Amino acid sequence: MTRFGYTLMTEQSGPKQLVGYAGDAERLGFDFLVSSDHYFPWLDEQGHAPYAWSLLGAVAQVTSRVDLMTYVTCPTVRYHPAVVAQKAATLGVLSDGRFTLGLGAGESLNEHVVGERWPAVGERHDMLEEAVEVIRALLDGERLTFDGVHFRVDSAKVWDLPEQPVEIGVAVSGAQSISRFAPLADHLITTEPEADLIAGWDRARAEAGDLPRSRKIGQIPISWDPDADAAKQRAHEQFRWFAGGWHVNADLPTTEAFAAASQYVRPEDVAGTIPCGPDLDAVVEAVSAYWEAGFTDIALVQVGDAAQQRFLDEAAGPLLEKLRAAAPTD
Repeated sequence: MTRFGYTLMTEQSGPKQLVGYAGDAERLGFDFLVSSDHYFPWLDEQGHAPYAWSLLGAVAQVTSRVDLMTYVTCPTVRYHPAVVAQKAATLGVLSDGRFTLGLGAGESLNEHVVGERWPAVGERHDMLEEAVEVIRALLDGERLTFDGVHFRVDSAKVWDLPEQPVEIGVAVSGAQSISRFAPLADHLITTEPEADLIAGWDRARAEAGDLPRSRKIGQIPISWDPDADAAKQRAHEQFRWFAGGWHVNADLPTTEAFAAASQYVRPEDVAGTIPCGPDLDAVVEAVSAYWEAGFTDIALVQVGDAAQQRFLDEAAGPLLEKLRAAAPTD
């Protein structure tokens, strides 16, 4: 059965507002909540960047049913992987086992703040692989001493662990990252509804041995509003950075860089990739590309804080009904 999630987008809302949205999203019937983990918004117009781990700790206490997830945390520059393991375990305890740790290779925008150089993509994947190894061992309860190429750990142990180890999802974008991370992670995370990525992931896991079935988790932005023009303008203001694609977005260091890179993106360009307006059937059609590609979990991002509460109050419930009626059930 396809699961539908709601995104706590830290770039566009403050922490108190996000905690409130989380409670509403659970009440409305969303299956899971994902939170971005950023130090910066993508654009100055978004205007927020609260700390994801404090946010999720609060969300764990105002919810009781929905699964929680970072989407995604970079465990290599701004954070040391041993510290990420401790944070993930604590969230696992606070949420009574509802937390999944989503990991990725990160973006310069959020990692450069600690004053370290931003590695090239190949080195970032090397670092991420090593970080997953460290995190996995600590989440399994090991006392770990580790001397790797990129990270060292000296006799570390995470003392507060949930009853079942926190599962790990890893963001991948192509054949190379799939072959590397499919045997190491529990779940796939990716941004594009490409069936080849899903098939490649399943094939890599089958070749690695008798690994359990994994979730395939995706995310799609929408800009719901009763006024289609307002929805389009808001999507352009808040989400024009999205047009660059992740191969560009990963390397831009500042909000000013994202503004410059997206200065020629027009409202109609954004509306061509993000459903804008009141038509819920158009949203269902856009989301269907993900389940047709083989995704099991799809998180919605409602663009803009200004319309967030109205989306939850008026549109989210009917939209979930339409999505569940249209999505596969097996």
